[in-house]
Amino acid sequence: MTGQVTVTQAGRVLVLTLDQPETKNALGPEMMEAARDALIRATEDPGIGAVVLTGANGTFCSGGNLGRLMKNAQADPAVIRGNLDRFHGWVRAMRTCPKPIVAAIEGAAAGAGFSIALGCDLIVAAEDAVFTLAYVKVGLNPDGGASAFLTRAVTPQLAAEIMFEGGRIGTQRLAQLAVVNRVVAPGTALQEAMAWAERLADGPAVAIGRAKALIEAGFGAPDAQLDREADFFAEALRHPEAAEGIAAFFEKRPARFPRG
Repeated sequence: MTGQVTVTQAGRVLVLTLDQPETKNALGPEMMEAARDALIRATEDPGIGAVVLTGANGTFCSGGNLGRLMKNAQADPAVIRGNLDRFHGWVRAMRTCPKPIVAAIEGAAAGAGFSIALGCDLIVAAEDAVFTLAYVKVGLNPDGGASAFLTRAVTPQLAAEIMFEGGRIGTQRLAQLAVVNRVVAPGTALQEAMAWAERLADGPAVAIGRAKALIEAGFGAPDAQLDREADFFAEALRHPEAAEGIAAFFEKRPARFPRG
């Protein structure tokens, strides 16, 4: 266990398991740094041919910790931006790692958890898994590269629907859109992702790394978009809309967003 991420290796596959059961694997600074560091090590280790990213206890990731965000809302903007840069350092490590990264999704991939899933190269999801990008419901905008990954994965109209509405999206719909690669029975996503990663890890590592780099270049690397997301998120967190949205979430009532 390293910073709420369990790091194990099975043959040539590195397995990163988000593991903070009390928050359903919500993201925190230690988790972000541990995942980033593990990916940097995977990049440099010739004994690792592929990476699997999953979540413990039947949930992939519940997203950002709103309690922490609410406390951070009054922090110095530089502190807020520093926290975002820590998260985005993880995402950048995912995209620059030449090894294929396979997400194994059970339960929920919510908010920043959906961002992280989209940042993987391949997605295996249980047929009853649920994806949400509900930032807008608490007056925030996506981070973790979601706006870049989603916009290049689906039409702008669908990306707008997902980001404007923040509703739940099922595995089947995402599979029809080819965002999810493989749909499996509940409880078997990790098994399927491991089998796939093992096959990829035994393939030509340099050629696969080049292919990943070409895909990234072909769509335009999301690096600049991560900076835009961080700027907007930092602004949003200090805005009255976010204060109302987050308060409404904890008070279990509809948000009354300010007008004018």
